[in-house]
Amino acid sequence: MIDTLAIANYRSLLDLVIPLGNLNVITGANASGKSNLYRALRLLSETAQGGVVHSLAREGGLSSTFWAGPEKISGRMLNREIPVQGGPRQKTVRLRLGFSGRDFGYSISLGLPTPSRSAFALDPEIKRECIWAGNAYRPASLLVDREGPMVKVRAERTWEVIEQHIPSFESIFSRIADPAGTPEVVVLRERIRGWRFYDHFRTDAEAPARLPQLGTRTPVLHHDGRDLAAALQTIREIGDAAALDAAIADAFPGARLDISVRPDGRFSVELHQEGLLRPLSGQELSDGTLRYLLWVAALLTPRPPPLMVLNEPETSLHPDLLPALARLIIRAAESTQVWVVSHAGKLIAALGQSESCNFLKLEKNLGRTVIAGRDMLDEPLWHWPDKSR
Repeated sequence: MIDTLAIANYRSLLDLVIPLGNLNVITGANASGKSNLYRALRLLSETAQGGVVHSLAREGGLSSTFWAGPEKISGRMLNREIPVQGGPRQKTVRLRLGFSGRDFGYSISLGLPTPSRSAFALDPEIKRECIWAGNAYRPASLLVDREGPMVKVRAERTWEVIEQHIPSFESIFSRIADPAGTPEVVVLRERIRGWRFYDHFRTDAEAPARLPQLGTRTPVLHHDGRDLAAALQTIREIGDAAALDAAIADAFPGARLDISVRPDGRFSVELHQEGLLRPLSGQELSDGTLRYLLWVAALLTPRPPPLMVLNEPETSLHPDLLPALARLIIRAAESTQVWVVSHAGKLIAALGQSESCNFLKLEKNLGRTVIAGRDMLDEPLWHWPDKSR
């Protein structure tokens, strides 16, 4: 589980360090930084997929993601005693992302390349990556240290260089895969690759979830919900079938869910509702009903991930369905770490009934995202291996 997440110099996240629990609810007003926090976490996940540089390019390039305010915000600026003002930067500009858990911590620092004649002169470079033991970085706890093109690993009381020419656009997760020599790299890479993000379920008339699809065993719902029927049938066969039936009854009293399998192997959803003489097919379901079934398939997964991130799960759902969705999320948080980004008061209130709920309300202060009601003394312990910004 991630105990601490740290982001520096990314859009409105100038220097944010937040504690995390099993169930984390992120809320705040529009433009408070919820989307920036979500995107920063997705960037972290891209390090293990080999796509962090391409992801930054899709955002408009590294320079466009940097904090746009002054390098340092003084107390007098915060108190509105003097206007916000900047000057020449004293430190090198870096985008830094990191997290730590009870066993390992990881951080990555990205910056612009030195001036050159290359056509790729604006491509971001990975300046430093570090993996350390425990939940707080200390020089003595460092296990893997990548600076520029060189990677070294700790070998008892000395350091061993294992790579001297790693490309500036590739993470150590893409280049190092030695379970015996660098087990911490392999463990963290597979853990990050297991993170799941659900932020866009299609429910339009042509959505794949509405149409019969060839079915195979599906313990993990696709991020766009295309394999809904197969995922629900997988839960019924190798997952918690009783929980599946309970989730349907909780939201739609008297209803029953079936998965129809055609002779050609195509699966489709059928929802039996009280008072109707025939089941409703996926093409007949309302957007809200279909979306609720998608959340059921995602949250009752027979293969719980290390981390599941739900971005505005209340979209298209009737307010009366939100308590049932909250109970599903709370149940999922018993076996995996869950993030919920939401501004639906009814869902937030229902999630708050869980003793494990970690409620984080974001707000803006002079353009900088902060956690409401917290100050530096409330922050978890965190040190960046790379001090420049």
